[in-house]
Amino acid sequence: MKNTLRCALVAAALALTGTLAVAGPLDKPECIAPAKPGGGFDLTCKLAQGALMDGKYISDPMRVSYMPGGIGAVAYNAIVAQRPAENNTIVAFSGGSLLNLAQGKFGRYSESDVRWLAAIGTDYGAVIVADSSPIKSIPDLVAAIKANPSKVVFGAGGSVGSQDWMKAALTARAAGLDPKAMRFVAFEGGGEALTALQGGHVQVYSGDASEAEEQIKAGAKIRVLAVMADKRLEGSMSGVPTLKELGYDVQWPIIRGFYMGPKVSDADFKVWSDTFAKMMATPGYDKLRAERGLFKFALTGPELDAFIKERMAAYRKLASDFGLRVTQ
Repeated sequence: MKNTLRCALVAAALALTGTLAVAGPLDKPECIAPAKPGGGFDLTCKLAQGALMDGKYISDPMRVSYMPGGIGAVAYNAIVAQRPAENNTIVAFSGGSLLNLAQGKFGRYSESDVRWLAAIGTDYGAVIVADSSPIKSIPDLVAAIKANPSKVVFGAGGSVGSQDWMKAALTARAAGLDPKAMRFVAFEGGGEALTALQGGHVQVYSGDASEAEEQIKAGAKIRVLAVMADKRLEGSMSGVPTLKELGYDVQWPIIRGFYMGPKVSDADFKVWSDTFAKMMATPGYDKLRAERGLFKFALTGPELDAFIKERMAAYRKLASDFGLRVTQ
């Protein structure tokens, strides 16, 4: 009897070990949005969450968790230093993340310390005001700033040098204004900034077109004055002019995507990379991406690594032009 029981226990242990051994990177996946709910990182994670489930690439629903702090710095440091080998965890990033990296805002880590998984779409900067604002157009905004810069407060997801700050500074410079004379209030992410905008705590938010579109759909009382694209956007934003057509040479595309920890195995990383590549090539994904206001921009593998390096060089130059700190 004892031998029979011992054999049964050994068999059960071996079965459990076998089950654990075959657990794959797509099992019980998690997407970390490095800010509070409601902004662009949240949108990025939820796009992947919906597309992976709809396409049946995962059997377990993807959990979206939030890790605010430093506009991505806390999440970046946590993944590199504390969770480097998690094969079922992806982290959202944007062009703003790369801009902060270029300025050393993620601490001692650089773009070489994570595995860049996929770029899943692109967004564009937008100049946003509250629906009740007396500022009805970009000329109104420029006139108000020229009349009294201290009365027009910009909300930004992040402090001086952040992506939102840079969008506002580029717009100001194109209009012949001094970015250093403008007032900025830093918020942890787009969700907080939009809340402050609607509450009248700031007058303008230099955010993202897709997050503004999502918030308007959800009932937010905001208005987009202009977008920072090379041509007018489609859909509900088609009536919004570009800064370019208004005479201001400012464009700000915003790549969105994911990275993973530096110690994720090549095999597990390939599973994720191949899954994203396959998913992004489908009409179903195109539909979900468009519904969230993102435009087609799909990169994985060496092509994404090359793009990241090119962007980092461009952001370092831009930061240097504005007299900001730059890392090498």
